[in-house]
Amino acid sequence: MRKYIAITGPTASGKTSLAIELAKVLETEIVSADSRQIYKNIPIATATPSLKERQGIKHYFLEEIELDRLYNAGEYGRDARKIVENIFDKGKVPVVIGGSGLYLQALIDGFFEQDVKDREIRKKLNEEMAEHGKEYLFDKLKQVDPESAEKMAPHYFRRVIRALEVYYASGKKISELQKNNLKADFEAVQFGIMMDREYLYERINKRVDMMIEEGLVKEAEALKEKGFHPKTHNSLNTVGIKEVFMYFDGEYTYDEMIFHIKQNSRRFAKRQMTWFRRDERINWLEADENTDAFGLANRVIEIFTSKK
Repeated sequence: MRKYIAITGPTASGKTSLAIELAKVLETEIVSADSRQIYKNIPIATATPSLKERQGIKHYFLEEIELDRLYNAGEYGRDARKIVENIFDKGKVPVVIGGSGLYLQALIDGFFEQDVKDREIRKKLNEEMAEHGKEYLFDKLKQVDPESAEKMAPHYFRRVIRALEVYYASGKKISELQKNNLKADFEAVQFGIMMDREYLYERINKRVDMMIEEGLVKEAEALKEKGFHPKTHNSLNTVGIKEVFMYFDGEYTYDEMIFHIKQNSRRFAKRQMTWFRRDERINWLEADENTDAFGLANRVIEIFTSKK
């Protein structure tokens, strides 16, 4: 079976640098699996690699979707599989990179193909959450689809709402639909970057400082002027943007805004690692301040070659 490389790991762990080194050595193309970098007009908040950073390497799913468009993991899985197939057709080994667990799952393992959507049901569920809280909806999910609930927690409220939406709209459990995934005729050899927690947190804090210097607040101001807000556009409900809007709304001082971006980024990294550690297929690569992307790339290629 044809195999491709998938790179994952927490935010600020060096995934982009590794993927670019791999693409240079293998003379191939990169497929992003990031649920926020796929959107236009928020490159600073999402740490989307600039054209200069991409070094002329073709990237897919970066800054392609308008902020007011709903785009989910199921759609990504279908679209990304087509791109991976096209790269294979060019005689190249695709390199996939991302920290979005659901996007990677949709590509690597497939996602249920039924296009179950009901905006009225989703609206009602959001209203119930606003009135009764996240635990209320989570208890509902445990009653109708305990298998899915076991894989979630109340704070993953979008996934909880989505599972309930599918159940109430179709009468079927999302866990059952996901068992009917369509398998592709290619598979991923997965690699994850891991590092000491304190070192990772230091990298995260430095990245946030850099985002501020590069103009994160101005980026958010431009969105506000166009009528965008995290409360009305799910694409903006992401770390780095929502805190700036809370600053705009008077909920944070400037310093509090920066503090919370750093804090929430660290919490996000912790959740990412919790997700990825469950996947025993991932080959973990230890990295520290002395690790360079070229050295990591050579290790990846060595392991990948042994598994082909």
